Amino acid sequence: SELTHIRRARERVTFQRNPVTRQRLKTMKSDIHPDYHMITVQMVDGSTYQTRSTYGKEGDTLVLDIDSKTHPAWTGGDAKLMDRGGRVSRFKDKFAGFGV
Repeated sequence: SELTHIRRARERVTFQRNPVTRQRLKTMKSDIHPDYHMITVQMVDGSTYQTRSTYGKEGDTLVLDIDSKTHPAWTGGDAKLMDRGGRVSRFKDKFAGFGV
């Protein structure tokens, strides 16, 4: 019964033959993929670059409000450890001599 299920599933898929390898290939479904086009990305400092995206429509500008050159998520910034209930302290005590 499981083999019959697999055979029926195979019959429902449309295949094409690759002319080079002569292997069967699945065809991609049409009209289900988003439009992929060129947009302009504008950084906080005013610099721009072109990229392909599904954002907006062809020629739109995506204005970023976070700068990767100055934002702490990219630069490391002022990283602070939040110690809730002494977890960080216990971790540091447990692995104090590790790797020395």
